[in-house]
Formats: sequence, C-alpha cells, structure tokens
Amino acid sequence: MNALDYEWRLREVMATRGLFSTTKLIPLLNERGIHLSASQVYRLAAEKPERLNLQVLVALMDALDCSADDLIGKIQVPASRRGTGTDHSAAEESGLSVLKEKGFRPRRASVLPPNNE
Repeated sequence: MNALDYEWRLREVMATRGLFSTTKLIPLLNERGIHLSASQVYRLAAEKPERLNLQVLVALMDALDCSADDLIGKIQVPASRRGTGTDHSAAEESGLSVLKEKGFRPRRASVLPPNNE
C-alpha cells in the first residue's frame, strides 16, 4: 500500500522568481501583513513545514505570483520506504546489529523498594 506525502518547493519557486536569499522574502510578506522573523522565514524556506498557517500560504502565493500547486507537490511513498521503530533495516543502519553481534545486550531493570530507615 502506498502512503501519501508532500514535497515543499518554496526554495524552487523563489529561485525561479530571482529570490535567492530568504531575507528578500521578508519585506514581501510584511507588505501582505505577515510579520515573521528572519529565522522563521529561513526555516519556512529550508525545511518542509508540518503545519502552515493558511494566511502565510496565501501571502506566499501572492508575493511569488504562484499557486498552492506550485509550492506543494503530492508524492507517493512506497510502503517499503516507510519504516517503523521496530524496522530491522533501521536497526542495522544505526549500528545496533554490530552491538548484537558482539554480545552486548541491555540489562533488565529492577525496581527496588525505597529505603525506609
């Protein structure tokens, strides 16, 4: 089963508009009533946002003269690429298999009663 995900293409859209610095986006957003710090704008451009205020999205679309489809692309992730915390391939990548091969195992925790003196 395939899962849906999205890609955030703000940097690409900015580049096609000749904006190669996130600081140049700040005044464009300010003109539209969106006041973000330089670090917030940088994170908005450099990272894929998990949550996004719709007013910010509309301001970006207006400032860059683009649509939401230009900024956000739908992608399908094959089920084999999705991992869980118990995924064996993730354990091998993190080096846990080496620890297991050498015989290192976690010790069982024991709960002791409090000292009543």
